[in-house]
Amino acid sequence: MGGEYVDGSIYFYAPRKGVAAFFAIAFAASSLYHAYQCVHYASWRITGLYVVCGIFFTAGFIVREMGAFDYSDIIKYIVQICLIYAAPPLLELANYNILGRILYYAPYHSPIHPGRVITTFALISVVIEALNGNGAALVANTTLPEWKQEIGRSLLKAALLIQIAVIGLFLILAFTFHRRCARAGTLNSRLTNVLYTLYASTFLITTRTIFRVVEYYSIADFHWDDPNIDPSTLSPIIRYEWFFYVFEAGLMLINHVLMNVRHPRKYLPKSAKTYLKRDGVTEVTGPGYKDGRSFIVTVLDPFGVWGMLKGKKNERFWEEDEDSNGKGKTEGV
Repeated sequence: MGGEYVDGSIYFYAPRKGVAAFFAIAFAASSLYHAYQCVHYASWRITGLYVVCGIFFTAGFIVREMGAFDYSDIIKYIVQICLIYAAPPLLELANYNILGRILYYAPYHSPIHPGRVITTFALISVVIEALNGNGAALVANTTLPEWKQEIGRSLLKAALLIQIAVIGLFLILAFTFHRRCARAGTLNSRLTNVLYTLYASTFLITTRTIFRVVEYYSIADFHWDDPNIDPSTLSPIIRYEWFFYVFEAGLMLINHVLMNVRHPRKYLPKSAKTYLKRDGVTEVTGPGYKDGRSFIVTVLDPFGVWGMLKGKKNERFWEEDEDSNGKGKTEGV
């Protein structure tokens, strides 16, 4: 029947043996294939984060499987929580990286300098990772004083809400670029394939994040040291393990495999200097985007607002006739 508290279990329930092992093997296999694809497509800079993320998930589920045989071991519980919590933000960062490469492919429709997508969102991802790691460690350790666990809950809450807000900004940026390409008739099959894959990945990550937000709020005011606590009043999300395996493990594995099957390099060129001409057919290798500003300025002003206020025009290298001046190389798509 399930849903009842198992005496001595840090998880509330008795974790199922074998399920975590399945996910550990599945993530390991997907990660190994991602490593092969990184070599095959020379795409470490684009999708190398999937390898790192897969290692986090694999290690996390290995420890969770070990914890299934001793569900009172708080160390194993904390380790698997930290590893599994830390992995999804890396998937988000990988998506930001992919969007940057998409913007390089049709730079004249990009709302932002493509390179600034990475610097801006990477900084936010570092903050989210720090909040996630510290918050998960504090919340998972039920031996800590209540005030420290409360700090952990606040950190997790901040990380989850920031993730949702950043996903929203990310989608606005992607949709704006998509609409501009469609209106200009530049939207070819390569762009649509990689954009739709990115949307699907973002949907999976967003669903998982919403699940984590709901999970957090379901236990935010629950104090385990209260002698009058009634575990049966907890949300089903906490009392049933299948919620975790469906909305965390399952969705993230689908996302990982999705990028194996629809790898971005199947649709995007190897070099960020190769871009699509406005005819939506011809690829040109040009000088590429250059940003002479410092890293700090790039992070603080990703849209180049200060430069626009000073009357500085944005770089528009694609307007040059690359064929006539010998700076570009034209290739058929």
